[in-house]
Formats: sequence, structure tokens, C-alpha cells
Amino acid sequence: MESFVKVTGIAAPLMRANIDTDLLIPSREITGSGKDGYGAKLLAPWRYLPGPAGSRIENPDFVLNREPFREARFLIADANFGSGSSREPAVWAVRQFGLRGVIAPSFGAIFRNNCYRNGVLPIELPKDQVEDLAHDAESGRLVLTVDLDACDIVRPDGTRIAFSVPPNERAMMLEGLDAIGLTLKLSAQIHAFQAADRKARPWIWDIPQIAGDPV
Repeated sequence: MESFVKVTGIAAPLMRANIDTDLLIPSREITGSGKDGYGAKLLAPWRYLPGPAGSRIENPDFVLNREPFREARFLIADANFGSGSSREPAVWAVRQFGLRGVIAPSFGAIFRNNCYRNGVLPIELPKDQVEDLAHDAESGRLVLTVDLDACDIVRPDGTRIAFSVPPNERAMMLEGLDAIGLTLKLSAQIHAFQAADRKARPWIWDIPQIAGDPV
């Protein structure tokens, strides 16, 4: 997973509430068993005009089809972003489009957790702050710097907006690690505990061999 320390980029406004995972990546767009190829499928019902199956005629009025938002690194959305099913391809699509973070008043819980595991930072802010950012983003000139180390968003004028991230998830994203990788950083402590526990409770570790069991 790519780490997230400090990212600067254009913010795109999409102030609609309840953008669920079926909108982010419709089930008909989930094909094959790999993780690649989802960026073009993000928000397909809105990004493309109705047409024959498989057609990809862009809707010129949709925000992510317009410059400079095609190169957006952050999406500003309304409440309950990513609600619905647990499908992880929804986050893959967000990331593969090029987005590194989503700013919203609230998120679907499973989607939020999937974001942390896939290098997308979900930033939860009060609704009035989200609306202010979205308003400024409409011009196409809102370039934000999101500093995960400091846990703040820096506006072009230097104004800082603080946000919070759970400690474990913050560490995962700063170092580009998944939960297993983060745990393995504690290998020395784990081995020390195991050695001490083996002495204190040997009966836990010395499991007798049962006849007929494979060695």
C-alpha cells in the first residue's frame, strides 16, 4: 500500500448525501478476480451517458469529467459517503481514479475501514466546514495540502483545519502498512512475550501428541 504522509492536490466538490457503494462501483462493473481496472468505473452511473452496454460516453456535465477535476486528489462530499454494501472494489475505484482522500461529514463504517486498508484517507469534518470547502472547490482552484503527520488540512491561504484519525489507522497509512504489517513491527515484543509466557505457563505451549495425529 502506498503511504500517505503529506499530499497536495485539487479538491473536487460532489455535495450529494448518501453516495453508496453501489453508486461508487455498481455490481455490473465488478468483473474478474483482480484489483485493477476500477478507476474508469468509479461513479459510472453519473460519469457516463445512458447507452448500449459497455459504452463509455462521458457526461460532460459531471464534475469528475471536467478540468481540472479530472486530476483531483481529494473529493468533498456530503454525509453518509460510502454507505451500503461492504464491497471493497468501491475503495479500489476511488483510489485508482487518483483520489487520495475523501472529505465528508460522515462515512459508512465498512467503507471507512476499507479506505484505511487501501491508501485512501477518509476525513470526517463538521458539515459547515465541509460545505465551506465544497463552495471554494467549485472554482476549480482549491488546492489542499493534507498533512496526516500533523492531522490537518492546509488551505491555499495557510488556514489549517484539524481532523482526527484513530492511532492504528494513522500509523498504517503513514507507513504504508496493512494491519498485519503493522503487527509485525512488534515482532520483538511478541517473541519476548511468548518466551516469558512459555516459562510462566509451559502447559499452554507443551501440547501432547495424540496418537494418530500428523506430526
